[in-house]
Amino acid sequence: MEFRHLVQHARTHSLRRPRETGRRLASGQSPTALFITCADSRIVPAAITGAQPGSLFELRTAGNVIPTYSEHSASSEMATIEFAVVQLGVAEVVVCGHSHCGAVGALHAGEVDHLPLLRRWLATHGPFKSVAAADVAARAEGRAHVLAQLDRLAAYPFVRDRVDRGDLRLHAWFYDIETGEVSQADTRSTEGFVPL
Repeated sequence: MEFRHLVQHARTHSLRRPRETGRRLASGQSPTALFITCADSRIVPAAITGAQPGSLFELRTAGNVIPTYSEHSASSEMATIEFAVVQLGVAEVVVCGHSHCGAVGALHAGEVDHLPLLRRWLATHGPFKSVAAADVAARAEGRAHVLAQLDRLAAYPFVRDRVDRGDLRLHAWFYDIETGEVSQADTRSTEGFVPL
């Protein structure tokens, strides 16, 4: 898709959207879920979930990385999570990894020397050992990575408190770019992830 197509779509967006939708959205937001995923351009949360505007509060980071909680940090990721959980009161948080992830591949192969900022970002959250013989899609590594991010999220005090009260549920999803399939972590399964 060429950039000028994106511009044309943006120019006519207001003509396609019903006025009542704009009024509803302008009155405030009460999303159902916080959806944390990779910044990868092939991942489109609304396309995957069918979410309408206002349904998902999204956080997109390189490699769907969730920083370790630190109350003295000025992390935009932590601020976004706090706002969604504490202020908006979302009931669900989905951490969604994906196949063919460049960040996960870089964590395993260490091939980001030409990207010093990305290297430093990933270095604070890895590296970790490969969990299987790597395939080009890094599926096993990507699943292990999303579980590590979910564990990190679960340690945030305000997340832990809401989970303990039964007000918040956490989910680990994995999106396969090649097949379009979405699976979820299931501790009862020997496979670890089962179809959604």
